[in-house]
Amino acid sequence: MPSSQYDTFSSPLSSRYASQEMLTLFSPRTRASTWRQLWIYLAQSQKELGLAISDNAIEQMQAAKTMTDEDFDVAAVEEKRRRHDVMAHVHAFGQRAPAAEKIIHWGATSCYVTDNADLIFLRDGLDILLPKLAKVVSKLSQFALEEKARPCLGYTHGQPAQLITVGRRAAQWVESLLMDLRNLTRAKEDILKSFRGVKGTTGTQASFLQIFEGDHDKVEELDRLVTKKAGFERKSTQIVTPISICSLSETSKMRTRDDHYNQNHDSYESSADASVARVGTTCEHIGGDIRHLAMLKELEEPFEKDQIGSSAMAYKRNPMRSERMCSLGRKLATLNISTSQTFAHQWFERSLDDSAIRRIDLPEMFLISDALLILLDNVSSGLVVYPAVINKRIQEELPFMATENIIMRLVSKGQSRQEAHEQIRVLSHQAGAVVKQEGKQNDLVERIRKEPFFAPIVEELTEDKLLNPEDFVGRAPQQVERFVKEEVEPAIAPYKEYIAQSGVSELHV
Repeated sequence: MPSSQYDTFSSPLSSRYASQEMLTLFSPRTRASTWRQLWIYLAQSQKELGLAISDNAIEQMQAAKTMTDEDFDVAAVEEKRRRHDVMAHVHAFGQRAPAAEKIIHWGATSCYVTDNADLIFLRDGLDILLPKLAKVVSKLSQFALEEKARPCLGYTHGQPAQLITVGRRAAQWVESLLMDLRNLTRAKEDILKSFRGVKGTTGTQASFLQIFEGDHDKVEELDRLVTKKAGFERKSTQIVTPISICSLSETSKMRTRDDHYNQNHDSYESSADASVARVGTTCEHIGGDIRHLAMLKELEEPFEKDQIGSSAMAYKRNPMRSERMCSLGRKLATLNISTSQTFAHQWFERSLDDSAIRRIDLPEMFLISDALLILLDNVSSGLVVYPAVINKRIQEELPFMATENIIMRLVSKGQSRQEAHEQIRVLSHQAGAVVKQEGKQNDLVERIRKEPFFAPIVEELTEDKLLNPEDFVGRAPQQVERFVKEEVEPAIAPYKEYIAQSGVSELHV
């Protein structure tokens, strides 16, 4: 037998990455205690509707609603004997609440506790993620505003292109995160309307109809009461599993697709797994950009005083946070494949081949996304910009980018546009050869100054005129300002208090 905790596998999500609040939400104790709470909701509602359940039974259930270590031992022994986890927990609960032993789980099927509990965890997990995501949006938006006017090279096809600004690039990251914020919000709204409630084995509520001696109104009211007690807005009209909610835009087959379009009929991803998985792709994209910029020495993630970049190369400043973001993001982006495949392979009304996926992948989706938002919060709290390097790289490419402005200015002085274009073309190729073949500085401007053809504008070839980087960024500063004001601020308004009260997310390692 292992003699230490270090002798058995432990998920890095719990030991290195995720927050305690998310780990607690998906812990065995929370799961088991939530099952007990659902049994309490059921018994309370059944009693309110006239079934013979004593006050003592409810009181004993309430007193034992939190699963103890001893309860886990009792349930483990019973499950090994019966090979049924839910019935093992019914047995353990009955021992703690003997007055309620005969009525625990009355009329219910296993899915009553397993599926409804998973829906509660999805809802509460999103409640943890949404404020953290809003906080990251807020921090990166502030960074975008601070750097809104600083010119830097833009890239298309991985090649230097028209200048943008450091803040404009950060705003692009924020835009993707805002889409994630909207998607997670919509996913939560769908979950709140999709509680399984009390439906019985195949969703027909036949067992509850028998308990209430054919009274359909009481069965409906039982469903409504339990749903309300659990904190959901609306029960599903049929049997609904967390896997179906995670795998389809329609969270119930009996609803129309119109429920999942906004007033402008723009489609969106509202399924929980697709929305959470997309956080992974966004974080990987942002992490990749930061890694590339660090490689170019234009921007870096925080690097602590005693941090070691490499065990061999002491001078290195490896972007470990961003690399971790890419790794976790890549993993998260794949997890919704298992949920969609599991839903596709469910037989008829339901089967239990979703059990392992739900135990493993659903918690991991939320633990990984939680870890990613902790990372991104940490990184966005201390991004370091290197203006001198940025400007140096601009100067290497700006002469090429300025050629269109030079041509336009020559035409305004009476020169031929076609002749100007040909002159620029020849000189640009010569300057390009010097850069690529000889490794020298871009000397296009000097070549232009020496050509008599460009005499009419030679005095304007200065940094404060035709070669001023700020003249090449278009409306980037104004775009950032407007974007933050019109898009970001309304989206994060519900989380202002959380953002103001929380500091920088610290990493475990």
